[in-house]
Amino acid sequence: MRFLGFNITRATKSLSPAMPSRAGGLWRVLESFPGAWQRNVEVKRDSVLFNHADFACRTLIASDIAKLRVKLVINTGDDIWQETSNPAYSPVIRKPNHLQNQIQFFESWVLSKLQSGNTYVLKQRDGRGVVTRLFVLDPNLVTPLVSSDGEVFYRLNTDNLAGLPEQIIVPAREIIHDRFNCFFHPLIGISPIVAGGLAAMQGLAIQESSTTFFQNGAQVGGILSSSLEMSDDDAKELRDYFNTEFGGKNRGKIAVVGGGLQYHGVTAKAVDSQLIEQLKWTADVVCSVYHVPPYKIGMGPVPANNNVQAQNIEYYSSCLQILIESIERCLDEGLGMDGVTLGTEFDTDALMRMDTATQYEVATKAKGIKTLDEQRKMVGVGKIKGGATLYLQQQDHSLAAIEARDRQLIANADNPPAPPANDNPPEVQAAYFGAMLRKNLMGAR
Repeated sequence: MRFLGFNITRATKSLSPAMPSRAGGLWRVLESFPGAWQRNVEVKRDSVLFNHADFACRTLIASDIAKLRVKLVINTGDDIWQETSNPAYSPVIRKPNHLQNQIQFFESWVLSKLQSGNTYVLKQRDGRGVVTRLFVLDPNLVTPLVSSDGEVFYRLNTDNLAGLPEQIIVPAREIIHDRFNCFFHPLIGISPIVAGGLAAMQGLAIQESSTTFFQNGAQVGGILSSSLEMSDDDAKELRDYFNTEFGGKNRGKIAVVGGGLQYHGVTAKAVDSQLIEQLKWTADVVCSVYHVPPYKIGMGPVPANNNVQAQNIEYYSSCLQILIESIERCLDEGLGMDGVTLGTEFDTDALMRMDTATQYEVATKAKGIKTLDEQRKMVGVGKIKGGATLYLQQQDHSLAAIEARDRQLIANADNPPAPPANDNPPEVQAAYFGAMLRKNLMGAR
């Protein structure tokens, strides 16, 4: 059967799911810390996704990579890569599928990798076998399989958006699998949530507790006591009455108690109120897991050097570079390019953009290396006539050339070809200007 541009046949090999396992094929229990499972401490992935620091780190990384334009580049020699176009690759790079543009596609790619540790991209081919569409699959609907002889396959469950009306098994050549932190199995990536999830859950608990605290008028509760005997039903009824009449928005009203009842207020300790410091600590932990500088998500002071380019280079090298280069390599191999003569490349100029003054300074210093048009492109202006030529000031000369020039000037003092430089010896300049004076006097006669 032909499906999505490739042939689907019945499996004739024994396939088993690729999973982190111990000897004997048992599942490995992944805990946020040793003993968490026995103490019923659970890292809920869906809850972690809505932690403000975790959300900010993931969306920042995904949007910063997605905004970079992906180029098809060719090696022109000496490892110099220039942008090119090719009818077999350029269309699918420019428009990966009919549902997403390039930015949306790569944002989904990075988010899937950060949230689940794996990105599965299904290829759709035409009759020539050329990849015409790419679909980022839901990682929960994909299972890597390994055959008895070591070949890799993928079980794809129904996904109508990707054009999968039924469950199928496809060979590895039809899937681009970008995986992150393969600690336990080379086909299964681990999300950073495994390491930062507990801190994210703690931050959510702090926010929830703080919300309840301020809903109660920023005051803790108290204790009602009585010297008289009281049944459980009476105590419950009295508690409910006070919570309804004097709690929440009614806090601050005057309560009249009798029958020997006494109210004892409970005050909060200062150390228990340091929620901001604890919340910041959880955010710092999440940032460290994603390798994102805390100031990038507003959780710390910006470095005092005020060098935007240096900050972006640090952020790129510590966080984004491995993700970007991994996508480039996966695209090269997935689309059938060798990565040596032809490949893909993210345009990082938008990420490394400098302030205006620095842009003009760098463009000016590129004189002699870049053409005038290339220098103008660096600061966002168009080409001009004559701009395709390299320009270089003529100010440094060899001593041998200067000596030869001086001898020629002295020999041709009566008819000098051009004015000498100001750094010529006095006798050379005197000979030149003397010849010019004689010539002018003869012309005046």
